[in-house]
Amino acid sequence: MANNLSFFSIQADDLDRARRFYEGVFQWRFEPWGPPGFYLIHTGTPEAPGVLGALQKRRDPVTGTGMIGFECTISVGDIDGTIKSIEQHGGKIAMAKFQIPTVGTGCYFNDTEGNFAGAMQYEEGQP
Repeated sequence: MANNLSFFSIQADDLDRARRFYEGVFQWRFEPWGPPGFYLIHTGTPEAPGVLGALQKRRDPVTGTGMIGFECTISVGDIDGTIKSIEQHGGKIAMAKFQIPTVGTGCYFNDTEGNFAGAMQYEEGQP
């Protein structure tokens, strides 16, 4: 059995603000599910479903002690356009655009809730 990532969760202080960010930057779709303040995230299309995720209210505020959790990277078709969109939707670039030879060009960012993630425009033949 493969040990592929099958689900992820984004913690947010302001759910509406976080939804607008991910809808605007990555065109993800959100579906209310379960308890109040919990949404399923659909990252793909019906033909290519992507990874299922969740958006939920942060249980404990970020304490400034450093990142705790998994670092996720989102595959994008246009890194320059994605960087512009991140900033237009209230996110902040945490690490400027960089290239990894034979892999692709990426950046790291903080979303509107302070969560840290990456975006990568992969080279042909990469994930």
